[in-house]
Amino acid sequence: MILLFLSPRNTPISSTMSFSTIIPNIWFESNAEQAVQFYTTVFPSSSITHTYRYTSAGQAHHNKPVGSVMMLTFSLAGHPFAAINGGPEHFQVPNASPTFTIECEDQAEIDYYWEKLGQGGDEGARACGWLKDRWGVSWQVVPRALEEWGRDGDKEKVRRVMEAMMGMVKLNISELERAFEGAA
Repeated sequence: MILLFLSPRNTPISSTMSFSTIIPNIWFESNAEQAVQFYTTVFPSSSITHTYRYTSAGQAHHNKPVGSVMMLTFSLAGHPFAAINGGPEHFQVPNASPTFTIECEDQAEIDYYWEKLGQGGDEGARACGWLKDRWGVSWQVVPRALEEWGRDGDKEKVRRVMEAMMGMVKLNISELERAFEGAA
């Protein structure tokens, strides 16, 4: 799993360097526009910022028709993203290595993202809160409290939560809380 820590624009990260922004770029063979249109309806405060189209140079290099969608920039819940149609010669089927984690406040939010992102996805690629959407992009839908539980100094509490989580497909906050408290 890749964890991305975003920093506000121009926040110094050392005395000699400043940090702008990290923008995750999701590669698709040819359906980036459809995926981005879908993602921006699922997440609040989301929008497509710009759509870039292939020119004759893109046609020569990527074998894409002039005017077809090359790349989109967009935001999901205020976070910047990009998506590109790389074509079959540059596209590799997504795997779970880069996973986008969604921290949810409550079970209703977990249920919402699980249902929306899971529609048409790979049913066999679901475990421990992970799912693959219909484009093969991996998401992990977790309670916001999971990180706090994992940092708890009581190793037995952490073990119980992890054991409960490993037995779940979609995460159940109530069951995870009971495991954390030792009431499971």
